Amino acid sequence: MTYESELPSHSSLQQGEVCSDSSLNDENVQTIQNLSFLKRHYHKLILSGFLTICLVYVLQKGGFQIWPDPSCFHQVRWWTLIAYLALLTVMNYFRAIRWRYLLRPLVHLPLRRILSVSYIGFAATILFPFRIGEMVRPLLIRSKGNVSITAATATVLAERIADGLCLSLVLAVALLLVPTLHPLPEHVVGFPVSVAYVRESGFLMLAIFAVAFTALAVFYFLNEWAQSTTHRVFSWLSPTLGHKISGVAAKLASGLHCFRRVEDVLPFLLETTCYWGLNALGMWLLGWGCGIMHEDGTPIMFGESCALMGMLGVTVLIPGPPGLLGVFQAGIYAGMTMYFPVSMITQAGAAYVFLLYATQVGWQIVAATICLLRRNSYLAI
Repeated sequence: MTYESELPSHSSLQQGEVCSDSSLNDENVQTIQNLSFLKRHYHKLILSGFLTICLVYVLQKGGFQIWPDPSCFHQVRWWTLIAYLALLTVMNYFRAIRWRYLLRPLVHLPLRRILSVSYIGFAATILFPFRIGEMVRPLLIRSKGNVSITAATATVLAERIADGLCLSLVLAVALLLVPTLHPLPEHVVGFPVSVAYVRESGFLMLAIFAVAFTALAVFYFLNEWAQSTTHRVFSWLSPTLGHKISGVAAKLASGLHCFRRVEDVLPFLLETTCYWGLNALGMWLLGWGCGIMHEDGTPIMFGESCALMGMLGVTVLIPGPPGLLGVFQAGIYAGMTMYFPVSMITQAGAAYVFLLYATQVGWQIVAATICLLRRNSYLAI
């Protein structure tokens, strides 16, 4: 009887040492990456904190409080808040699952994983400053040899441009068709910003997103011509710069691959429409529930909620402080100033903005926490 088989061989011991060293190296690499991330973005964190303080100061100086006076909530129909939470759940479901059509040419992921990664990414986008959280979803789905970080980021970029184009288009139509106060106030309530500038910014954002989408489409469908043209335009500055810009643009344009396939683009557009349609419906319901009314006593209209949604969406697409604190409130107040009297905005409007902000941010945090705590979802990530 031999005992050689019961003793670990030199090769197995060596392999175990390698595995142990590998695990230690992985931990060290992860630690270094975390420190590197903080080192790269610490100035953004400091700037975002300063920006948050400034926005909160402007709000308070304009007569608003992050936490409104209890008297502002007297007219709230609280059942509408529960209904809004239900709509918010369905809305975020469509917001998450539509991503699968952009990912389909790259990788097929289970629906549960798409939901988990999306909910965690949505929360990160809210909590991290300057939209750094947009990188969370690409980081969570990248896999060596299958999905690169650039390809995954391209899908998120395509999604953001589609959302920006959709929102700015809705806002532009609402600004043209939905009646406003006449004459318009000179400044946004609580902010030293011209209402005329707010209206112009809606059309400006439509132009920006239309140009961005067109540029990506040109790089996707006319790739060789677009790369050579970009290289020639920037070559007078630096040939290396021109080559790099054209290469990055071409990689990011790859996120539009789903728009070549009818079986992907139509469902993506349908679910995007459901997402934003439910968003506008929920904002209208909560606004009505908070008692938002015009000077003649008529309640908020659906078209006005579309304008508020467009103004809010365009505002939060701009990189801002953590929690979107101040930016979120500014977008809603800017929209309400065009349709409702100041007395309504500072009372029922303040309750509306607070409940809208608290429910949206709270929902994202709770959903992300559940996804992180659930063992199956955590392992899937």
